[in-house]
Amino acid sequence: MIDILIIGSGGAGLASALTAKELGKTVLVVGKNYSTTSQTSMAQGGMNASLGNVTPDSIESHIDDTIKSAHKICDNDMVRYMCEDAQNSIEWLDGLGVPFDRTDDNRVAQRQLGGASSKRACYAQDYTGLKILHTLYDNILKEEIEIVEELFLLNLITKDGVVLGATFLDIIKGEVKEILAKSTIIATGGYGGVYRGYTTNSEGATGDGIASVLRAGGVVSDMEFVQFHPTALKSSATLISESARGEGGYLVDSKGERFVDELLPRDVVARAIASKISHGEDVFLDIRHLGEEKILHLMPQEVHLCKLYEDIDPVKELIPIKPVAHYSMGGIDVNQNLEVNGLKNCYAVGECSNAKVHGANRLGGNSLLEIISLGRLAGRNASKAEFTALNSDNRQLKRDMEYIESLFEEYPWDREFYEIQDELGDKFYRYAGIVKDNRELNNLLNELRVIKADIDNMGIGDKNRENNTNLVEFLQFKNILEVGEIILDASLVRDESRGAHYKREFPKEDDKLYRVNSLYWIEDEVLQNRLVKVVE
Repeated sequence: MIDILIIGSGGAGLASALTAKELGKTVLVVGKNYSTTSQTSMAQGGMNASLGNVTPDSIESHIDDTIKSAHKICDNDMVRYMCEDAQNSIEWLDGLGVPFDRTDDNRVAQRQLGGASSKRACYAQDYTGLKILHTLYDNILKEEIEIVEELFLLNLITKDGVVLGATFLDIIKGEVKEILAKSTIIATGGYGGVYRGYTTNSEGATGDGIASVLRAGGVVSDMEFVQFHPTALKSSATLISESARGEGGYLVDSKGERFVDELLPRDVVARAIASKISHGEDVFLDIRHLGEEKILHLMPQEVHLCKLYEDIDPVKELIPIKPVAHYSMGGIDVNQNLEVNGLKNCYAVGECSNAKVHGANRLGGNSLLEIISLGRLAGRNASKAEFTALNSDNRQLKRDMEYIESLFEEYPWDREFYEIQDELGDKFYRYAGIVKDNRELNNLLNELRVIKADIDNMGIGDKNRENNTNLVEFLQFKNILEVGEIILDASLVRDESRGAHYKREFPKEDDKLYRVNSLYWIEDEVLQNRLVKVVE
């Protein structure tokens, strides 16, 4: 039996793996997709650390900015840990070989992102996440850590509340297998895929790890808080990095007039843009005044994306943009050791996890910091976990094998889930997005529950066993339904506006009633009797 199973091969999973290997543990990393294409590669702007290399800064300022952005519902101790560890995390990455941009005196260069009080984000042009991810992956290979790709997480294996590993669909072979481990780390990313067609996330960001924790009896929290990035390309929802505004870009309306402070927190900027669009105006990002030399040096990826998806040259033309779903602040509820509440020997880290460092609105530049700082913490804590000698009875494996086998049976499916999935993405963006309304949320929740009740009338048309993307996409769709229901439940419960969660009927914060985390858990194995608990 291996010491640590890490489910998810993005930045958080790889940081955990390298740390656990340093501590002498046997590690296996598994991923649904290829590691170097994970969501981490799409984080462009930078990684926060109060180094003070460009402008005066302090750890306390970083903490204050994070707590302010979180709107009072973060864990201040976890925020302090992450911010205090930021310099160590940058030094660790620098030692691994991440090619950060440099100042004239060879210190790590830094830029300002929204909500920050100084130039704090360490960057590598506008490819920061990609270069961090590729460097981590290079070091995984160097350390000979085993990594297996194209394994789709089905369920956690539990016994008496202890996680013993997980079951997976081997996508290449079409077979179900189990992997047992003394400790398990879930690093499967967020749930932006619920907003299909209106998200900067890849189509694989379907909350698989979160759904598996729910099915296993674990807890999730703060699922109503979904961050919408202010600047995605209008036609494709492709992310245009906050670095464009951090370097001095303007947001302008159809008249060419600036209408919002571009470096306010993302929730404020996204709502300002959405308001303009709702009144029939177009909104643009203008970086022309920065000059061609600066743009090509600091934002080469943005130039390429604009030309590729909008057929414009941002050096000379305005960039048409819209806000879209970008980051999941809520997720698997964990304690300060990052152990999943409700489960033993199971940890969660990264965007799938709610370590309560982002609260109601993540500070730009803190996501890359979280996956490295807390990823390393998860690796250390999972390495110290006491192993409970319980044997798997293969019941979960047998159930999952039987279910997957049933999907290959010839059956006249009378509903097509792809069309439903696209419609849900559109409705989540309109009714559970930047501005929410209880009536619309209730209508969408009822519609989603009707779809869930009809899931047995949906299935797969492709009966090939090997490399069956139809099967994977159906399993992801089922996870979207589970996660989407929780998002809507949580949004209905919180009758106030706080950070990224904004309601028309309740436009103000209500600390007396809602300065809390909303927690959800599953009562039984067939996903019925979901309870809602609100705790101080």
